[in-house]
Amino acid sequence: MQVREFKDTDRTQLRALFERAGQGAPTESLWGHTDSEAAVYLDPYMDREPASLFVAEDAGKLVGYLTGCVNTAAFPGEDARIAEALRRYRPFRSRQAVAFFGRSTFDVLGAKIRRRTTAGELTDPQWPAHLHINVASEARGTGAAAGLMNLWFDRLRTERVPGCHLQTLVENGRAAKFFERMGFTPHGATPQVPGLRYRGARVHQLTMVRSF
Repeated sequence: MQVREFKDTDRTQLRALFERAGQGAPTESLWGHTDSEAAVYLDPYMDREPASLFVAEDAGKLVGYLTGCVNTAAFPGEDARIAEALRRYRPFRSRQAVAFFGRSTFDVLGAKIRRRTTAGELTDPQWPAHLHINVASEARGTGAAAGLMNLWFDRLRTERVPGCHLQTLVENGRAAKFFERMGFTPHGATPQVPGLRYRGARVHQLTMVRSF
C-alpha cells in the first residue's frame, strides 16, 4: 500500500474509484448521476487544488483518495457547485434525481416551518481548511485512510493552516470514530441533511474540527 500525492495521470482511475469508493456508506449515492455528483465532490478539487489531493494505491490500483482545500472561503461553495453541475448535466431524467431533489425541497420547507436549520457549510477562520475522504471496501482497515490523513496534515502544517474541519453524518458511526482517532472532535449542531435518506430514515450532518 502506498499513499502519495495526486498526479494528473490519475484522473481516469480516480474517476472510476469515485463511483465505487463509498459503497455501503450512507452517502453511497446522492441523486444517482455520477457525472454531476463528481462535478461537485471530485472534479473541482482536481482542477482547482490538486496539491491538496492524495491517493492510496495498491499494486498499481487506486483504492482511496482524500480531496482537500486549505481555505474554504476561497473555494466555490457546495450550493454553487451543485447548481452549476445541475445546469451542465441536467440529470432530471433519472427518477432517483427527481426523488432526491423533491425530498430536498420538502425537507427545507419543513425545516423553515418548524424554524429549524438544515445542513450547511462551515466557514470559520479557526478551521479554514476542509476535506473529503473515501476508501474502497477492500482497502478499509489497511491503514490507507490514516496514511491519507497524515499526508493532508503534513500539507496543512507546511501551509501554516491553523485548523481543519470536515462534515460527515451522525448515522455514519464508523467514520465518526475514525475521525476521532485522527484528532477531530464534534462541533456545533447536527441538523438534517435535506434530501438524503439512509435505510429509509432521515440523516443528520456531523461537523468535526481539528486544530494544529
